[in-house]
Amino acid sequence: MKKLFNNYIDAFDGLSKEIWWLALITLINRAGTMVIPFLSIYLTEDLDISMSNVGWIMTCFGVGSLIGTWLGGKLTDSVGYYKIMVFSLLATGFLFIGLQYLTTFKSLCIGVFLTMCVADMFRPASFVAMSAYSKPENKTRSVTLIRLAINLGFSAGPAIGGLIITHLSYAGLFWVDGITCLMATLVLFFVLNPKKAKIQDAFIAINPESAYKDKPFLIFFVAMILFAIVFFQYFSVMPIYYREAHQLSELQVGLILGGNGLFIFLFEMPLIKWLEKTKYTKIGLILFGALLTGLSLLVLNLTPWSGILIIGMLLMTIGEMIAFPFANGFAIDRAKRGKQGEFMAMYAMAFSVGSIFGHNIGLQLAENLGFDNTWTIMTVLAGLCVLLLFSLKLYMNKNSL
Repeated sequence: MKKLFNNYIDAFDGLSKEIWWLALITLINRAGTMVIPFLSIYLTEDLDISMSNVGWIMTCFGVGSLIGTWLGGKLTDSVGYYKIMVFSLLATGFLFIGLQYLTTFKSLCIGVFLTMCVADMFRPASFVAMSAYSKPENKTRSVTLIRLAINLGFSAGPAIGGLIITHLSYAGLFWVDGITCLMATLVLFFVLNPKKAKIQDAFIAINPESAYKDKPFLIFFVAMILFAIVFFQYFSVMPIYYREAHQLSELQVGLILGGNGLFIFLFEMPLIKWLEKTKYTKIGLILFGALLTGLSLLVLNLTPWSGILIIGMLLMTIGEMIAFPFANGFAIDRAKRGKQGEFMAMYAMAFSVGSIFGHNIGLQLAENLGFDNTWTIMTVLAGLCVLLLFSLKLYMNKNSL
C-alpha cells in the first residue's frame, strides 16, 4: 500500500504551481455545475416540458457552447487567455443564478443559449493557459490534473445536488452554480494574474498553420464529434433512463454519476503516467477509450438487471480516463503549428457540435424508438469514431506525422 501511495504521489511530481492553481479554480467551478446532470430531469418533471422540447433546449445548450467556444478562441488569440477567463467566470455566475427564473420553453432556449455562450468562452482560454503554465514534457499530466479537478468536482457535485433536491429544491442548485463561478473568479484574479503567474512554455509559431487546413486535425475533429455525441448521452438521456427504466431516485442518480468522478480522481493520474511510458500512440489510446465508451452503452441492452448500470458506468469511466487526456494532448501538440487559440477552440468546438446533436438526437431517439434502440445506434456511432481514429493512425504513420 505504501508503494502504491508513493507511486500515486510521484505521478504529480514536476507540475508547476500555476497548474495547481488552475486545477483549484477548475475544481471550484466544476463542483458548482451540479445543475447540468439534473437539467433534463428538472425540465421534464418540475417544469413539465416534453422530452422532445427538452431535446431542443439541449440543442440551444450545444449551439451556445459552439459559438462561445469559437468566440473564446478568437478573443484568446487577440486579447489573451487571462482576460477571457475572468470575464467568462464572472458573467457565467450571474447567468446561472438567473436561469432559475426562466420557466417557458422559449425563455429557456434563449437563457440556456446565452449562458453556455458565455460559459464556454472559458474553455479554449483555459486550454491555452494550461499549455503556457506547463512544461512540454508535462502537458499530458497537466491535462490529467485538470481533469482530476473536474471529476473531483463532478463526483461531489451530483451527490450534493441530489441531496439539495431531496431536502430543498432545484432553485438551490442554480444559486450554488452561480456562487461557485463567482468564487472561482476571485481565486483566478488573485493567483493567476499575469503579474504573478510564471509562463513555462511561450512557444509561438513563426509561420502559423490554420487549424482548418490541417488534415490530420480535421480527421481528429470529426472523430471527436462522434465521440462527444456518444459521451453526452450520459448527461441527458442516461439520467432519464435511470429514472424511467430502472426507477432510481435523484439521490441514486447522483451517486452513480458521482462514482464516475471519484473513480477518475483515484486512478486516472497513475494510469496516464503508466500509459505515457508504454509504446502506444496518443491516437491508439484515444481509439481504445472510444471503443470502451461505445461498449458501455451496448451492455445496457444485455439484461434488465439494474447492476448493469454500474458496469456500463465503469466501462465509460475507463474509456474517458484514457481518451480525454490523450485527446487533449494530441490537440495541444498540433496547436503548436498555428495559433493556439484557434486550434484549442476547434478541439473544444468538436464537443460543442457533439452537444448540439448528441443531446437532441439521443432524446428524440429515446422518445420515439425507446432506450434499447438508442443505445444500439449510439454504439454504431462509437464504432464509426473508432474507424476514423484507426484511419488517422494509418495516415499519420504513412506520412510520418
